[in-house]
Amino acid sequence: MKKKIYIKTYGCQMNVYDTERMVDVMAPEGYEPSDTPEGADLVVLNTCHIREKAAEKVYSDIGRIRRIKDEKKKNGEDMVLAVGGCVAQAEGAEIMKRAPVVDMVFGPQTYHNLPKMVKQSISLKQRGEKSRILDTDLAVDEKFDQLSKKDVKKKPTAFLTIQEGCDKFCTYCVVPYTRGSEFSRTIEDVMKDARKLADAGVVEVTLLGQNVNAYHGVSGSGDEWGLPELITELAKIDGFERIRYTTSHPHDMTDELLRVHGDVKECMPYLHLPVQAGSDKILKAMNRSHDSASYKRTIAKLREIRPDLALSGDFIVGFPGETEEDFEQTMQLVREVTYAQAYSFKFSPRPGTPAALMDDQVDEDVKSTRLTKLQALLKEQQTAFNNSVVGRVLPVLVESTGKTKGAAFGRSPYMQAVQISLGNKSYDDLYGKIVDVLIEEGGPFNIQGVLA
Repeated sequence: MKKKIYIKTYGCQMNVYDTERMVDVMAPEGYEPSDTPEGADLVVLNTCHIREKAAEKVYSDIGRIRRIKDEKKKNGEDMVLAVGGCVAQAEGAEIMKRAPVVDMVFGPQTYHNLPKMVKQSISLKQRGEKSRILDTDLAVDEKFDQLSKKDVKKKPTAFLTIQEGCDKFCTYCVVPYTRGSEFSRTIEDVMKDARKLADAGVVEVTLLGQNVNAYHGVSGSGDEWGLPELITELAKIDGFERIRYTTSHPHDMTDELLRVHGDVKECMPYLHLPVQAGSDKILKAMNRSHDSASYKRTIAKLREIRPDLALSGDFIVGFPGETEEDFEQTMQLVREVTYAQAYSFKFSPRPGTPAALMDDQVDEDVKSTRLTKLQALLKEQQTAFNNSVVGRVLPVLVESTGKTKGAAFGRSPYMQAVQISLGNKSYDDLYGKIVDVLIEEGGPFNIQGVLA
């Protein structure tokens, strides 16, 4: 009889990738994905520590799963509950102490051991012993040694992790503590997994890393590639028509990488490049290793190379010590640079980070007011960008069915969400293909069009 696994994924694209790999490693153990925790023998909460009140949300979900687990126990069934990811890495011992219902806690670099941990937990339970397991090792090289993609489901888009961890130590960020130091996969491993994706019908691949443009993979013969060389080689793989990468750090945007955006047609005209703030004083306090002028120079070079570049960014408002003048400098940078998409948040102290202990913490009401102003400007820019493509024909990769009958959903080269009216065309015939779409309507969040 097949067993079921349910994974709730929080946060970033790296966690989405990690969840897919957890499903992969449990498949040989007889586990199939479940759509609900009620139908699962194994429940994993794959957590993220970036968002505000991340830990509180996890404990809330643990309470909900506990009730399901208790109900199963009454019916003579058992469930293994595991908490993985970055909250688990940062607060593993506290989770074990505060939530006795949790059987296992493991960090993002140890999920390759999930089959072994589950077997150990079940064995302990069968012997009437406490089945509590904590594994927060940071041996990322061992993880990747065991996690090369096996069977890949046929789909048009896929993530491919090429780098993990961070050496930048931004003062607000937990990633160096939860994911470890920067680690790049070998060239051979990345290319092997990439070819498997292409063979499975992947048209668009997104390269992932906490600092993806810091990638420096080494081959068995000792050759070393950065991200520019890797993208250039990936573009030669038959089947790959689109290549993206995220998340980048301004410090690692080399001239060679900038040129790739002009030289490699498969490299999409879209870049997520977080600046976080427009005030040099705040950037220094964040330990960002760039200032507003160097960031703007990078964008200017990129737009000279690729004039149609769509830019995305991240912003934190209300960082400790941020004054109205500092905030206005962020607003001014946004006005000058202009963004097609962006993510913005109020500063939220993360336990163990230097920023959490800084003086001059900003009042929550002030943070909220500033965030509202910033998001209004960003929404205005995103709407303007989406409206600018009305009347154009864009190549759109069809990824799924649309919101209404006779429609499909896809992404433009600029990462815009596109609702496509199919007319008399069949969705099944278009799935996974890049089709020309005449854009008829814009808007703040998506655009709409018809097959051209």
